[in-house]
Amino acid sequence: MARKPQDLTSYHGHHVVSGAELQTQFDDEAREAAAASRRWRRIRHGVAISLLVVLLLGGGVAAWAVLTGRLSVPQPAGKATEAVTCPSGSYDYLPPEKVTVTVFNAGGREGLAAQIGDELKARKFAVKDVGNERLTMGAAAVLRSGFGGEAAAFTLQRNVPGSVYLRDGRSDASVDLVLGPNFKALADPGVVDQTPGPLVCTLPEATAPATSAGG
Repeated sequence: MARKPQDLTSYHGHHVVSGAELQTQFDDEAREAAAASRRWRRIRHGVAISLLVVLLLGGGVAAWAVLTGRLSVPQPAGKATEAVTCPSGSYDYLPPEKVTVTVFNAGGREGLAAQIGDELKARKFAVKDVGNERLTMGAAAVLRSGFGGEAAAFTLQRNVPGSVYLRDGRSDASVDLVLGPNFKALADPGVVDQTPGPLVCTLPEATAPATSAGG
């Protein structure tokens, strides 16, 4: 009598896992792990994109606020009015048409740079451009130029009461005029002192602020 083939999938009533079934189990687990990894990568990618969008939007809003004078950034005390070295000597008052100036509004008053730029043009100054700056100071305004623009800065300073001079590293003779929150108005053209004199680089003690913030 022929013997019945032995059932290799069962042992004493217990199911014996075959190699094929074991491999299938491993494959299922590997697929689940891969799917979970892909989901996690998508989540991380989405979070990174969201953070990037938030940073870009925040940066854009901050830049707009700075440019329009609605946001100020603190600076160390006295930074806006402290020159590394103040030019010595005396300067002649130049013909205004020989002075090239860019006017910046750091006072938070809308349209201030354009207004003062027009007034300087009426006095024959060569106004190159107007714009916004983030700078708050005790002085009414700050004048910036390189070594070659010191005489031009002196000429412009005589038209801007309460302004102080800062030398920068530019190589041309152009001058920046940065109007601060304390700026009131240009000097009356009829009383502008055109005699030779020095540049003013510091505020008088009576008007120098104890602290100064940039904006």
